[in-house]
Amino acid sequence: MRVGIGHDTHRLEPGRPLLLGGVRVEHSRGLAGHSDADVVLHALTDALLGAAGLGDIGDAYPDTDPRWQGADSRRFVTETLARLNRDGWRVVNVDVIVFAQEPKLGPVKAAIRRSLAELLGLPADAVNVKAKTGEKVGHIGRAEAIACQVVALIGQTI
Repeated sequence: MRVGIGHDTHRLEPGRPLLLGGVRVEHSRGLAGHSDADVVLHALTDALLGAAGLGDIGDAYPDTDPRWQGADSRRFVTETLARLNRDGWRVVNVDVIVFAQEPKLGPVKAAIRRSLAELLGLPADAVNVKAKTGEKVGHIGRAEAIACQVVALIGQTI
C-alpha cells in the first residue's frame, strides 16, 4: 500500500464555468487555469501520481504544453490511472476536502462523490468528499479562490 497527497488552488473569475470533480456547479464565476481548472481533479491527479512515485501534475501535464490548453481534467485522471494500472497499482480509496467560501457545496457533494467514484471505478463508499469554508479568512474566505486537498491510497494489483 502507498499513500499520496495532492493539493491545488485556482482563483475564481467571471466568464468561466465552475467544475469540481467533473461536476458543473452553478455559480457566477469559474476557476481560471490553462485546462478546465478543476481543482478537485487536479488535486486527485497529484495524489495518485505522488502515491505511485510518479512526480506531480506539473511534470506529467505541464501548463506549458499546448495539448493541455482547455483540457478536460478527467483526462489527467484517466491517463494517470492507466499509468498506475500498467505499473501494477489500483486505487483503494480517496478522501477529498474542497475549500470554498462560495458557492455552498453541501448540495453538490454527493454528485462530486458519484462522479469521482465512477471516474476511479470505485464504489461510492471508497470516495469521501468534504467541504470547508475559509471562515472569511484569506483568499478562500474572501471568495477569490477555491482549493482542494486529496489523500489517495493505492495498493498492488497482484
